[in-house]
Amino acid sequence: MFSSKVGIDLGTTNVLVYIPKRGIVINEPSVVAISVLDKKILAVGREAKEMLGRTPDTIIASRPLKDGVIADYRTTETMIRYFINKALGGFRIIRPEVMVSVPGGITSTERRAVIDATLAAGAKAAYIIKEPICAAIGADIPIGSASGHMIVGIGGGTAEIAVLALGGIVTSRSVRIGGNRLDASIQEHIRRKYSLAIGERTAEDIKIGVGSALYLEDRLQIDVRGRDMISGLPKTITVSSDDVTDAIQVDLQGIIDAVKEVFHETPPELAADIVERGIVMSGGTSLLRNIDQLLSRATGVPTRVADDSLLCVAKGTGIALENLEVYKRALIGTR
Repeated sequence: MFSSKVGIDLGTTNVLVYIPKRGIVINEPSVVAISVLDKKILAVGREAKEMLGRTPDTIIASRPLKDGVIADYRTTETMIRYFINKALGGFRIIRPEVMVSVPGGITSTERRAVIDATLAAGAKAAYIIKEPICAAIGADIPIGSASGHMIVGIGGGTAEIAVLALGGIVTSRSVRIGGNRLDASIQEHIRRKYSLAIGERTAEDIKIGVGSALYLEDRLQIDVRGRDMISGLPKTITVSSDDVTDAIQVDLQGIIDAVKEVFHETPPELAADIVERGIVMSGGTSLLRNIDQLLSRATGVPTRVADDSLLCVAKGTGIALENLEVYKRALIGTR
């Protein structure tokens, strides 16, 4: 079955691919493994992520996207081509139209890089749309109405905060704080408090296993293995949810400050709508325990996490691609 349209959520941590009438067909890590000797791509996606922190000197496993934008152009192009071919099949007569979601704070240079990489990967046409709009569409928020809606999307690289009305963004902020930043803060906290060096995958496991935005009455615990920084030998310690909460407080405050800044710039009528309807959260990092409660306490506005929050942007990208005429005003780049 051939399809001429593909929606891509090009995330810092994961790439999701949506095909009309089939839904989300790919959800894999945005990691690429490259041979140092001949620059050959050895693995992409899930297989490449397994290599993170475990490669010999002759192989580099890395994320070609940083904070939601392209850090390594050639590798990103290869990764996009890989996922398009995997979704549609390697041999096809029709070159697809591809819509890619990007952070709201993307620069014109970064936007051009995404378009060029998508076209070089085999797309007939490339469309660029902002993540907050896609997230809102995927979360079933009626963005075409005159009422105000606030979406807070927190992914691997960025937190996108936007107020939407009449099909467009009224005011927004994009801060480069996301799941990867939280992981790095957990690594640093464990290093300082326990003198234990851990990798980014272990930090992510800790965050998912026991992480919470608020201190828990019944603390969660997890055993963590790493390298003792004093003896240099392997060591196992027990980390609690309080450790994670301590580690990520500064990062979460950065997101809260950005939300407050957006509120300060929101017209009073739309702000009143948001207080009535509440804030909607999306993205993988919004699954952190109690992050909606933290935001609600900080702003005084009811907050909820969207259904399938991890998939909202990809679903919204696909829906916008299927209804190009309706969402044409939301596009920020096309070629």
